[in-house]
Amino acid sequence: MSPARSDAPVHLRALGTAVPVTVLRQPDLRDLLAEQPGLSRLGLRRLHATFDASGIETRHTVVDEFAQRPAASEPVLVDATARRVLSPSTGTRNGLYVRHAPGLFLDAAKQALASTDLTPDDVTHVVTVSCTGFFAPGPDHVLVRQLGLAPTTQRFHLGFMGCYGAFPALRLADAVCRADPEAVVLVVCAELCSLHLHLGDDLDTVLASSLFADGAAAAVLSGRPPGPGEDVVTLDALGTTLSDEGEADMTWSIGDQGFDMVLTRYVPRILGSSLPAAVPALLGDVDPADVDRWAVHPGGRSVLDHVQTALGLDDEAMAASRAVLRRYGNMSSATVLFVLADLLAQPAGATERLAAMAFGPGLTVESALLTRRMGA
Repeated sequence: MSPARSDAPVHLRALGTAVPVTVLRQPDLRDLLAEQPGLSRLGLRRLHATFDASGIETRHTVVDEFAQRPAASEPVLVDATARRVLSPSTGTRNGLYVRHAPGLFLDAAKQALASTDLTPDDVTHVVTVSCTGFFAPGPDHVLVRQLGLAPTTQRFHLGFMGCYGAFPALRLADAVCRADPEAVVLVVCAELCSLHLHLGDDLDTVLASSLFADGAAAAVLSGRPPGPGEDVVTLDALGTTLSDEGEADMTWSIGDQGFDMVLTRYVPRILGSSLPAAVPALLGDVDPADVDRWAVHPGGRSVLDHVQTALGLDDEAMAASRAVLRRYGNMSSATVLFVLADLLAQPAGATERLAAMAFGPGLTVESALLTRRMGA
């Protein structure tokens, strides 16, 4: 674990989440994809087996065409009348990102700030995270303008890191707060994964189409102590490590028809086999058995299964991660904060230790240790 640069604690003051209004039911999307031309019998079997075993019931998307209602204008991703999934260019898909992402960033940020005694006037730094689209001035600029933050607010954007992206953002916020205990850092992750849905027979494409969804999550961090009666959640340490294998098994690149995800069937096994040796880099001298609550990024049902086995965790430890997967799917960088928000909304003992963990291209594994003390 990285050594602390200051004895002053850094507190996670609040979390906020937001999802688009359009809900995708897993069986409905499965059936729509099964109707697409060119799908082989093997591809059809893979599609049904993968979707049915995903552990996902619903996902959210900014693309209301997926609700399969006839569009008022020319369809872009889904022709509901013909029941055809289209293949627009990367530029067209990114145009949808530019249109829809700012609202998600803003909604999550407002949710987080509204649950603290802090106001937009208190925010000194903004860190935004996304890997599913680009525009400039970017989402950091949007938040400063739309939240009415000071024009001198320091801004950072972390892009194209994938599902572990929330952790480098937390590490940056932690460093800022340790350098200036009066700082208030707003971190917001937003991903529009549904814009990059691809069609194909191969198992990797089918797997990606069964998992990814849209959503945003925000965190407020500061060295300023919480108010009387508030729960105190302290960010104790952050860890990172690279697996010795799997660099080509999870990748994210820009293609001509959207961003191309490679997520092979071997990723869960690689994570499961590499995690035990990685525990010292991720958790320091903390034994997994001594962690009271776990926020594990639900990269997929099989990922959660292998992580659970590798760390020797019981079903209760994985319940929040599986619940988020079931309700929302995999929203890339925002997802682990959804899990953490669920955990922190639950009743707790006087003091609890929490661990959060996520995985992404590399294979990269990131972690955070936190302590929660219930308010008086």
